[in-house]
Amino acid sequence: MRIGELHRRTGVSQRSLRYYEEQGLLRPSRLASGYREYDESDVATVRHIRTLLAAGLHTTTIADLLPCMGSDGDRLIADCPELLVDLLRERDRLTAAIRDLEAACDTLGSVIATAPPETERAAAALLSATAATP
Repeated sequence: MRIGELHRRTGVSQRSLRYYEEQGLLRPSRLASGYREYDESDVATVRHIRTLLAAGLHTTTIADLLPCMGSDGDRLIADCPELLVDLLRERDRLTAAIRDLEAACDTLGSVIATAPPETERAAAALLSATAATP
């Protein structure tokens, strides 16, 4: 299938599909005309890439992980012990980032709580005006 068909079947832009190829995540063959030719398996690969991106992984990490990924339908399966170690590290990294963001949010909440009522009302009016502007 050509790139337009892969785009249609996955909902991923052609630009992103070309980027995935540049990053080594997809390896389409080339026709004599130079057009990319994708296999049926590339549809699942693109879905897996999107799942891993949504999980917060970078494309360089995904390129390392994809060869060790299996699937059961749309569900990804970690087939290699090395892969599981990398996934555990990524999960720990994300968990630490979440803790840091929660601490930052708590700090902002503490500062916001010190605002006098008139400052709070003025800020609410500014937020309301900003939200109404297209």
